[in-house]
Amino acid sequence: MKILPLHPEIKEYLKKRNLEKKFEKQKILFEKNPFYPSLKTELLEPRKMRIWSFRLDRKYRAIFIFHNKETIEIIDITDHYR
Repeated sequence: MKILPLHPEIKEYLKKRNLEKKFEKQKILFEKNPFYPSLKTELLEPRKMRIWSFRLDRKYRAIFIFHNKETIEIIDITDHYR
């Protein structure tokens, strides 16, 4: 699985919240196995939109879409509890 390069605004969001190392760790896990249990990868509602997320830590999640079976694009990083 390949993750496309992050948008500069997403990079800045990670940097401001000191999440860069956590993101890199989870990115490596995701690229090896997108459904690795600690990632808690899930299809978000409404399911027909085909938007997914995986966990960076207990508070933050990466929101992404599949471009094809081998490539995803992260479209946002969110505070899971907001």
